[in-house]
This record gives sequence, C-alpha cells and structure tokens, in this order.
Amino acid sequence: MTLSTRSSLELEERARTLNDSFQGLTAQQILDRLLNGRVAGRIAVVSSFGAEAAVLLKLVADKDPATPVVFLDTRRHFPETIGYVDDLMDQLGLTTLVRARPRPAGIEAEDPDSTLASSDSDRCCYLRKTLPMMSVLRNFDAVLTGRKRFQTADRSDMAFVERQETWLRVNPLADWSHERIRNYLADNNLLAHPLVAQGFPSIGCEPCTARSDDYRAGRWAGTDKTECGIHITEDGKVVPINRSVGK
Repeated sequence: MTLSTRSSLELEERARTLNDSFQGLTAQQILDRLLNGRVAGRIAVVSSFGAEAAVLLKLVADKDPATPVVFLDTRRHFPETIGYVDDLMDQLGLTTLVRARPRPAGIEAEDPDSTLASSDSDRCCYLRKTLPMMSVLRNFDAVLTGRKRFQTADRSDMAFVERQETWLRVNPLADWSHERIRNYLADNNLLAHPLVAQGFPSIGCEPCTARSDDYRAGRWAGTDKTECGIHITEDGKVVPINRSVGK
C-alpha cells in the first residue's frame, strides 16, 4: 500500500467517523464542533454567493467571522454577483475573502473569445472552476458547502461529510428543505441576491444561467448537466456523492 493510498483510506475513515457523529445534530451544532472544536483542522467555507448562499454564510459568521470564505471568480459571473459578494460579506461581518481565479494563460489558450461555455460547458467548468478551486482548497483540511439533498437527484443521499481529493467536504445543510431555506433567509433579514427578484432562483455564471420558474432549471438549460466544476475532479469527472490566495 502506497503512502497516497493509505492517506486516502485514512481520510475516508475520518469522513465516515465524523458523518456518524453528526447524525441528529443541527447545522449550528455541526458548525460549532468544526469551527470551535476544531475537529477537522484548517477549515474554509466555499460559497457561490448565489440565491441561497447567505444561509450558510450567516451560520458560519455567527460561529467564527474570520473563517476563510472561498469565492470562485470564474470571470463569467453576472456583475450583480460580484457586487453581492462584498455587500453580503459586509452585512454578515465576515472578514476573510479568498478569491479563486482561473489562470490567465489557461483562458488565453483555451477560451480566448469566451465562447467555450456554449461549445463545451464541461471543459469550461474544468478550466474556470475545477483547476482554480483545486489549487485553493488544497490549503485546507475541510471545506464547508451549502449543498442540500433536495437540490438534485445526485445529491438525494448526500452525507454530511464526504472525502474529496485530500480534504473533507462538509455539508451542514444537507437535510434542510427548500422551505426551511426560504424561511431562514426571511427570518434573519438576509441580503438577497439582486437577481432573485428578477426571476433567477439559481444563479451561476452568466452564460449558463437563465430565468426559470423551476428551481435550478435555469442552470445549464437544455442539458442534463447538474454539477459545476466545484464538484468535479481533476480528470473532469463528477465527484461521486458517496465517496464537495488573493484578492
């Protein structure tokens, strides 16, 4: 058994142990153990700053506002999203923003005219999301995500803790319903993404997001794609659910 294989198995076991210990806990209790108990080492929260992002960020800010917030700046976001990043960070008192960005040389080589999203969306996600995100997340032992089981069929049996590459991916909101998300946003007067009021229930990069009455139907409309590059491995494959610095 190689050192790499042994480390991978140890991380897998760590994920199972933590997942078992989180059963029956609230999202707040999970975050308290992670951020105050430091049971998982160096921790960051990954945020798309999309329609529901404020929920997890609020919960994290309540526990430790200095927690690094990783935002994947693909260079193809809506201007409203870029503005929302700073506005929401300010509202919640979060102090550490880490921007993951694609390498300019890679963009120039593969997507110089910014049309790759229409011809090969998977490759575009790999270039603009997977590579820069992998580079940043390797600096952490665990990352928090706002993924929920109700969002897609692939996420329906998602665990609270998963192994991804060399870090743990923790999903504190895995068992939250859409209604609970909406209520939490309203009850806490959280700043809404400007595009939500314009008919965008799910928001990603501008070329791949459309208005829709159905939840997430506006993402990669007309395709069977459900996951972006944040949850894709370096070989371009979607991460199996049962196995997600500078300004």
